[in-house]
This record gives sequence, structure tokens and C-alpha cells, in this order.
Amino acid sequence: MKKHQPPSRYLFAGGLFLLCLLTSLASFSGTQEKYWVTFKDKNGSVFNPEAYFDARTILQRKQLNIAIADSTDFPVSGNYLSLIEKTGAKLSWSSRWLNGVAVIASPEQKENIRKLPCVLDVEQMSLNATISEVKPKTPEKENIDLLRFQTSRMQGDLFKKEKLDGTGIRIAVFDAGFPGVDKSPVFKKLRDEKKIVATYDFVSKKEFVYGHHWHGCATLSCIAGIADSLNMGLATGAEFLLARTEYALREPASEEEYWLAAAEWADQHGANIISSSLGYTNKRYFSNEMNGRKSLVARAATIAAQKGILVVNAAGNEGQEDWHIIDTPADADSVLAIGGVDPERDLHIYFSSYGPSSDGKMKPNLCASGKAVVAGKKGLKTSFGTSFSTPLVAGFAACAWQSHREWTNMDLFAELQKSGHLYPYFDYVHGYGIPQASYFLDKNKTVDPTFDFVIVNNEIKVILREKYSYTADENAMGYSARRNLFYKVEDQFGRMVSYNVLLAEEKEVLHFLAEDFREGDAITVHFEGYTSSLDFPKLDIPDDPIQK
Repeated sequence: MKKHQPPSRYLFAGGLFLLCLLTSLASFSGTQEKYWVTFKDKNGSVFNPEAYFDARTILQRKQLNIAIADSTDFPVSGNYLSLIEKTGAKLSWSSRWLNGVAVIASPEQKENIRKLPCVLDVEQMSLNATISEVKPKTPEKENIDLLRFQTSRMQGDLFKKEKLDGTGIRIAVFDAGFPGVDKSPVFKKLRDEKKIVATYDFVSKKEFVYGHHWHGCATLSCIAGIADSLNMGLATGAEFLLARTEYALREPASEEEYWLAAAEWADQHGANIISSSLGYTNKRYFSNEMNGRKSLVARAATIAAQKGILVVNAAGNEGQEDWHIIDTPADADSVLAIGGVDPERDLHIYFSSYGPSSDGKMKPNLCASGKAVVAGKKGLKTSFGTSFSTPLVAGFAACAWQSHREWTNMDLFAELQKSGHLYPYFDYVHGYGIPQASYFLDKNKTVDPTFDFVIVNNEIKVILREKYSYTADENAMGYSARRNLFYKVEDQFGRMVSYNVLLAEEKEVLHFLAEDFREGDAITVHFEGYTSSLDFPKLDIPDDPIQK
């Protein structure tokens, strides 16, 4: 039996984290720096949606009752861009959605730009970008059991049985390059069936993306790869848009603008889902700005969601770093932020970043295996990171959406959360847990109680039901429990005060002292699919009959 310590008013959860950071490098000559310029309006801008959008985009917007075009779709005013060029500053990518442009300018040029009547704001762009992959301390050989696990833990076989493979869904993948995707046998089905419908390298401004960093090859394999007839991801029938938005090891503070441009390009080309294993953290933003409203990419991701796109983004691998919280754009309310779990323990993996967002939003939303067999430049490899849990969930989402095409992206968002194996329980490392295919195929499934709250004197005990009480007898009963019991304490405002996980090895698995809690607190426990809460305002503690 484990004694619950009195809850501090702070969160606790442990882990050891290792991060692969891609550090911004100053590469501009002299004193020139990069700035983001936001305009006040779009005067003089004209737009023809039929000429700009893929027919698929227009059809999707009609089906979702979204305007075919609004002010965010109009391009940035060409007159305003000309005014900036006259200052001597160099233009980079512009954004329709955010009505702005990235520029390279000297301090004097920056001040001249700021004085233009059409300019609303000028922000410096210097950031620390991360690819959400972790390098293991020692290389590992291909692991067939892991390859099976990364999809089976989400009950992927149930989707396969129902012939749900993402057909009809178009997924945009943002990454640092896709070397080998045009040749690797892992992607033969995608090539043979012409499932890669468009590509663009926003770094080099060309269509060819099959070079540079292998990370994109790995993330794509976790959505649609097939290795020796085994699915590496679940959406092997989906269509793909591949966008290179990262410099990888040579980062000139440009990735946010590339992400913005890629998001608008994905919308233009009819994307249903964006899968992004990229994040932006310190140097550009403070931790209290991870609120889904401050960063350029969070604002763009929010607009993408308004356009009907499901945005799936890595939570990040900064859990043990000084920066240990969710990256942006995963901090945006309408972005499905994905954490990682350790496949051996079925719990938070040591590097996955912590929620909530700085304004208290529950993050991450879901999780999946943070260790996966992926396609590298030279065959398969085992890799670590929320980089890989993210595309695993993106592929899952495509199959779920195929099963209910009448849903909007935000309908799907809500249903994906409900499919989490912990739902309705959540915490700041697992979210609602690992999505389960059975949720979308068997809505009549019921869960029997696995434990009870028992109150004696000033003690609140959590007692396992008989079936779950004796670990030594479980094999004979034909039952195999994962034994992870999750619990948390929330205050009267619904704010999480503390949370933890323990191995349920005894019948009386947990107990609390009522005096350690405040009026209005609530205890929530989850074990083996069953969740129950005890609210302290309603607590009526009887006398111990033995003491009478």
C-alpha cells in the first residue's frame, strides 16, 4: 500500500530528458537582423479563390460551411511590400493569414519600416528551433516487437480489419527533408499509387524535397511506411503533401516563416491534416508566452484550424531541460499536442515535455509511443522523440476521420481526445492517454468499476475490486493487467494541484488523509479503463464502527 503525501500546491512528475536542439545561428552580414513586419490592412489586394485554391480545398470548405475566401486568404498588399523594399531591406516569405512579411534589415532600415503608415508592428525574429527527436545513448537494432507495438497499442489492427487506412484524407508533413522517400521500399506503396501529390522546399524555394535531413523520412514512415508487410503507421492509404520547412543544423532564424508559408500552402492544396514534429522555444519566446496566442506559428496553426485543418504537433522533448514545457505551436488551443510514452512501462517517457500551456490549457492532449522503428537514410532504425509519437497519432487521426467523414476537424479533435485510453482522466504528461481505435468502432462498450473509494474516520482509501486485487493469481484467471494506477488532485476551480502514477500491487492500493485536503478539492483515480472522482465538498466521513 502506498501512502499519498499531502498535496503541495505544485505539480510533480519525474523524468530524465535528453534533447536534440537545433540552435539558431546568426548568418547575416554586418548588423542586419531578421524582423517580422505586420501590416494594418490589405488595401489594394485582390484575390481569385478559384485560381488560387485546389478544387479540393474549395469543396472541403463548402462541406464544412466555411467561407471559400475571407480577408485572411487575400495576399499581402503588393504596394506595401514595395514600400518596404524601398527602404533597402530584403524581403523574405510573407503570410496572407498574418498579413505580414519577414525582412532582413539594418537597425536604420528597421526604424524606417516602423515609420511607414501601413505598418502595425515590427518584431525581431531570433529563435531556438527544435526537431523533436532524441538521440539514444547507444544505437539499437531494428526491433520487430517495437514495430508491431507502435501501431498495436493504438489498436491499429481494428482499423485494418475495417479497411480504414486514411483513404480520402490528405496529410501535410512539415520537416527538415525527406531523403530516400523517392527510393526507399518503405514508401513503395505511396509512389506506386501516386499518393504524394505535391512537394515544396520552402528553404531552397524549389519543389524537390528528397534530400537534406533524414528526419522527415522517419516521421513520414510513422504515418504511412510499410516494412516487410508490417505497417509502420496506420494511414497507408492517405495522400501526402511534403514540405521542407527546416534548415536542420544551419538555422538562420527563418523556420517560423517557413512553417507559416507551408501551412498556407497546405491549405491551398487541400490538406485535411498537418503533421508537424517541430517546435519553437526559448531565445524568441519566454515560457509565459507559451499560451497559443503569442508565437507566429501558434497564430498560424489556429487559423489553419479555422480553415478546417486538424493540426497535430509534437509536444517537445524538453522535459528535463531548463525549458521543460510544451513547445509552440503545440501550445495553441486548437492544436492537438502529442506527448510520448515509454513502450516498456506504458507511461510518460523521460524526455517528453510537460503541460500545461502558460495560461493553464490542458496539454498535451494525447500521447503515443515515444520510441519507434522508423525509416532512416540507410534502412530502418530505432529512434526516440515526440517527433515519432506525433505522426503515429496523425496517421491514427486519418483513419478515424475516414470512418466519420461528416465530422469537422474540431469534431474529430474532440473525439480523438475521448478515444484516449485514460479518458476522462488526464494529466500534464499523458493528456487523455493513447488513442484507441475501438472507441470509433464500438461506441456501446461499457467499463466495469475496478476500484472503490472507502472512507473510514479521516482516511480515504482506494480499494481494488476482487478481480484486480491479487497479482499472483491473475495469469490463472486469464487476465493481464498493466497495473498502472493514475491519480490526481484538483482544487475547487478545477486546477490540477498534483498528479502521480503508481504500480497497483496491493488490494488497498492508496490512501489519503482528509486533513491534507482543502474544501473544494477533488481526487480522481484511473485504473484499468475505469475513472472515478471523490469531491471533498460532498464528503461525509462516518465514524469507524470498530472504534465504537
